[in-house]
Amino acid sequence: MTEKIECLVIGAGVVGLAIARTLALRGHDVIVVEAEPAIGTITSARNSEVIHAGLYYPPGSLKGQLCVQGNALLYDYVEHSGINHQRCGKLVVATSDDEVAVLKGVVGKAAANGCTKLDWLEGPEARALEPELTCLAALSSPTTGIIDTHGFMLSLLGELEAHGGWVALSSPALSGEVRKDGFLMTIGGTEPMDIECTTLINSAGLDAQAVAGRIKGFDPHLIPKRHLCKGNYFSLSGRAPFSRLVYPVPGTASLGCHYTRDLGGQGRFGPDAEWVEAINYDVDARRADAFYAEIRRYWPGLKDGALTPAYSGMRPKLQAPGEGTQDFSIQGPAVHGIKGLVNLYGIESPGLTSSLAIGAYVADMV
Repeated sequence: MTEKIECLVIGAGVVGLAIARTLALRGHDVIVVEAEPAIGTITSARNSEVIHAGLYYPPGSLKGQLCVQGNALLYDYVEHSGINHQRCGKLVVATSDDEVAVLKGVVGKAAANGCTKLDWLEGPEARALEPELTCLAALSSPTTGIIDTHGFMLSLLGELEAHGGWVALSSPALSGEVRKDGFLMTIGGTEPMDIECTTLINSAGLDAQAVAGRIKGFDPHLIPKRHLCKGNYFSLSGRAPFSRLVYPVPGTASLGCHYTRDLGGQGRFGPDAEWVEAINYDVDARRADAFYAEIRRYWPGLKDGALTPAYSGMRPKLQAPGEGTQDFSIQGPAVHGIKGLVNLYGIESPGLTSSLAIGAYVADMV
C-alpha cells in the first residue's frame, strides 16, 4: 500500500503537531505519523508544563530567539483558544554572593534575547512577595506561566484535522530513502504502508537521530550524537509554599531543582539532572536526599518526608556530561543540501514554549 502526500511529519509531540498545524494552515497537505498509540506521550507529557520567558539562553541562539517569540505566540494562542493556563510569574533566586553574580548575568542574556520584562528584587523585596522564601536577590519574571499541555496539543490536532491533515498513530517510521523528486518512507503498524512525499519533517524527539539514520541517501555524519539526561520530579505534600514558580540560578545541564505547580495547585520540585545510557522512567526515591538539600537553600521550611516520587522525563541532549549547553539543531536544506527535508535534534526545554515559533521557522525552511 502506497500513499502519496505533500508533507510527512514524523512525531506527534507538541513540536511535531505545531509544525504540522502550521503547514496545514498554509495550505499544504499533511500527514503526521506517530510511533506511540496516542499523541504527545513522551517528552511532551513529561516536563514541567512551564511557559518560559527566555531568560537563560545565549544571545543569538535558536533557543533564545524561538523561546521569546514562542512565549508571545503561545499566550496569544491559549487566550484566544480557551486553553487552561495561568500567568503566575516566576522568581529566579540567588542564595549566595556567587549566585548573585550569575543572576546579574541572566539579566544580560534576557535583555539580549529581547526579554525585558524583568524586575530585580533584593532579598527583603522577594520575601515580601513570598514570605517563606530565603534569598539574597531575585529576578521576577511576570511572563512565565503554566499550561495544560495536553489541552494545547489537542487544540493543535483539531486545527490540523480541520485543515485537511491527519495523524496516524502506532505508525513508526521504519526506513526511508531520498529520491530525485522527494522521499519514500516505509511506515509500520497494523497497516504498514509506503508514503511518497515531497517534504519530510523529522520531529521524532528522542528518536530523531535514529530516524535520520534510517534514511538512505542522507549523510550520517550530519547526525549529532544524542545524550540522555533524565529529569526526576518529586511531589510536595501539604500546602503549597509559594504563589509563583521559584527557580534557583541555572546550571549547565538543567535549570535547577525548581518549584512548580500544576493547574490544580499541586506543588512539585524538579527536575534534577541524571545522565543515563538507556531510557527508563523509574524515579529512585533515594534521590530525594539531594532534593532536600538543594530546596532548603531557598526554602528552609521544607519538612522531612514531604517529598514523594512523582514522574520523570528524558531530555535529548546534544552535549555530553560536563560539556557546555548546546542549542537546538534544526537542519534544513541549507545544511544538508536535500530539498524538502528538515531534521530537528535536541528539542528539549524550551521546546514546549517555542513550539509555535518552531512551527513557523520550519515551515519557512521548506
